Amino acid sequence: MSTVGALAGLVVAFGLLLVGSAWRRRRPTFAERVAPYVGRRDVTPIPVSATSRLLATVSRDLARWLDHLGSTAPSVRRRLAVLGTPLTLEGFRLEQMVWSCLGLAAGLVAGGVLTVTRGLSPVPVLVAVVLCGLGGALLRDRALSRAVERKRARVVAELPTVAELLALAVGAGESPVAAMDRVARSTEGALSQELRRTLAEMRAGASLTSALTSLGTRIDLPPLARFTEGLAVAVERGSPVADVLRAQAGDARDAARQELMESGGKREIAMLVPVVTLILPLTVLFALFPGIALLESGLP
Repeated sequence: MSTVGALAGLVVAFGLLLVGSAWRRRRPTFAERVAPYVGRRDVTPIPVSATSRLLATVSRDLARWLDHLGSTAPSVRRRLAVLGTPLTLEGFRLEQMVWSCLGLAAGLVAGGVLTVTRGLSPVPVLVAVVLCGLGGALLRDRALSRAVERKRARVVAELPTVAELLALAVGAGESPVAAMDRVARSTEGALSQELRRTLAEMRAGASLTSALTSLGTRIDLPPLARFTEGLAVAVERGSPVADVLRAQAGDARDAARQELMESGGKREIAMLVPVVTLILPLTVLFALFPGIALLESGLP
């Protein structure tokens, strides 16, 4: 029990050190920074609780550490834009901090159990607890990346169908904007949501070309970028939009087929791993075992 108490004391001391350093580095508010330049000394700062200031400072410190580990602010903003979530960068950093605290708690519990049962030294256990906290923050970043990958996969799968529906609507006499609105209202899916976002940008004042370009840039998928670029060029030059959409749908299907072939080739190679490491040695062992047993028995 004394070892567990020492471990808990080290963790608490580390937390207090982090909180104290964050409290000392608290940045002044906007009103406090502007007051000397506007000639006012009686500016009353907006009341902010000490807990809010502490959480904001710790979140900034955590974000600074994560920037060095690959979870940079531009990357997070780009992935949040792909998902179309109302979550901001600051909110995501707070979620990472919560996941980090959960990792710290899980590491502390596991470290305490190992210390009691195995008699481990508190110092390496404390290092493992800190690594668990950092791993929790990185795990939240990985979860965001996985969500982006799943949405991009859904967009690629839905692109040929949506392109065919747009081609049918335009061939029936509707304008490209009206066709996009009809398809967005009559279908559900990741690409339909992106079409609704594109239509919202156009209602806010953006042109069709700029909205389509923004769609291709935001999702950052080569098939979708080619589709939006081809549609924008067809609208600008007055080309037959229905023919362009049908051609784009065919290209999207060819790209999906090629990706499926590549994925199948990779999985075929992965399937050889258990065959070579497990099944083949067992087959050789069964083939050689009778002869080895006969030699050991000494029978003629």
